[in-house]
Amino acid sequence: MDVLTSEKIKVWISDQVAVVTLNRPGSRNAMTYGMWLAMPSIMAALDRNPEVRAVILTGAGADFCAGADIAEFEKVRADVAQATTYEVAVDACCDAIANISKPTVAVLRGYCLGGGAHLAMSCDFRFAGQDALMGIPAARLSIIYGVKGTRKLLSLVGLSEAKKILYGGQRFGAPHALRIGFVDQVAGLGVVASGRSFWERLIGAKQQVAKSDPMAEARAFATSLAGNAPLSMAGAKYLLNGMAMGTGALDLVRSEALIAAAAASEDYREGRAAFGEKRSPKFQGR
Repeated sequence: MDVLTSEKIKVWISDQVAVVTLNRPGSRNAMTYGMWLAMPSIMAALDRNPEVRAVILTGAGADFCAGADIAEFEKVRADVAQATTYEVAVDACCDAIANISKPTVAVLRGYCLGGGAHLAMSCDFRFAGQDALMGIPAARLSIIYGVKGTRKLLSLVGLSEAKKILYGGQRFGAPHALRIGFVDQVAGLGVVASGRSFWERLIGAKQQVAKSDPMAEARAFATSLAGNAPLSMAGAKYLLNGMAMGTGALDLVRSEALIAAAAASEDYREGRAAFGEKRSPKFQGR
């Protein structure tokens, strides 16, 4: 099912998984100002849609996202006032991705640079192809990477690696990204003696997915998550993201309300019944 389609961002929904595709392959899917502005409404629509249980973010063609479209900076980011407005739009976009209540997976192929890295880090998980090339070239443009993007980077890779990435502005490949914790899985790497990857073993996959295709691995993972209890995953995401950002970001009243709502839900009763009957539960998100 094709929904919410625009020229530059396309959304497909099938089997309870939404695939959001940045669609400027001729520009390595560089984000225009309009794309930053459009993403929050897309994420809000997917969050409201009960048919969507997980979201994949990817890029059309050979690349994920080369970052912000620098070619338009003379028009939209030419001075301090415009730069401030622009960063507000970037943060709103990435916050919308980070705060959607459903699991999100970024599929990284080719370039994942600058603002593209912020998009990827805003997702819960990052699955990379072996050709993926990451980097944040802010130091080569005399730009200070935004507060929220820097916080996400620090949380993922630690202080020393974050400094290397931001001070140096160098690009790094998928194997290094996996070693430092920037990505969770690289297609074709991490395969154990059983012939199954970590994620395949985690989800109990009965059939192997294509080892060279991060989208296949991401879809298998997202589909497995789509079968779990939506209220449980949404609550866990809120708690974990809030804790990762510091206690000030975590609303304890809301946290307790989420826990109570899950305990009072139809899904909790269904989960208990399914366990007793030794069958797979059928969760409805309520």
